[in-house]
This record gives sequence, structure tokens and C-alpha cells, in this order.
Amino acid sequence: MGPRRSFVSSLRFVAVAIGLIALASATPAQKVGLSGQYRCSRAVVNGREVPCKAAPLILSTDGKFQLRGWEGSYLVHGEWVELTDTQIKARAKIEPGHKIVLECYGKHGLVQMVYERRKAELGKTQLA
Repeated sequence: MGPRRSFVSSLRFVAVAIGLIALASATPAQKVGLSGQYRCSRAVVNGREVPCKAAPLILSTDGKFQLRGWEGSYLVHGEWVELTDTQIKARAKIEPGHKIVLECYGKHGLVQMVYERRKAELGKTQLA
């Protein structure tokens, strides 16, 4: 009865492992294809829309980001992107349509920056 019991235990282990793998692949924790260059499409300062002249937000495939000289790493947690370096931590919301919304407090109060990534640049025939 010993070999049969270990065989049943092995089958249970394999079934649990397959279930966990299937569950992990179904969770929306990581967004596929989030890396790329995002351009500022909209800026709101204290509730008023202003012309957006911000530098692009660059998310690399290796988990690093760049934003106007600020460099660090990013992690995706559900619908949020956490941007961190050694001293600062910021969260930005991922929205449909390849948008990332970053809110922070600046000299003039609450600032909301909407960054968008285009899948195809104008004038190009291939997708990025």
C-alpha cells in the first residue's frame, strides 16, 4: 500500500501545481507590453488644464524608467505602476488606451499628468 499512497500524493502535487500555474497566468497583476515611450497628452494643475510640455516617460522592458532626469525602477501592481528610486516613490494609474496617469504635488498644487503611448507612430506602417 506504500507505493500506491506515494503515487496518489504525487498526483495531488502535480494537480495542485498545474492549478497554481493556471491561476497565476490568469491574474491581471502584470500588464503585457507596458514598456515603451509615453508622451504627455494632458496636464491639469489645480483643476485647470494647461499646455503639456513635460518630458516623455520611458518604461524599459528591464523594469527601469526615465522621466526628465529621474531614473529608477518600476513595478506593476494590478492597475497601478509604482515608480521608485532611492528616495522617492510614486504611484501612477494604468488606464485603458495605453494611458498612465501620474498625480503629484508641485509648486502650484496638485498636478495630474496623462501620458499616452501610441502603438503606431504617424507616418509609419509598422506597429511598435
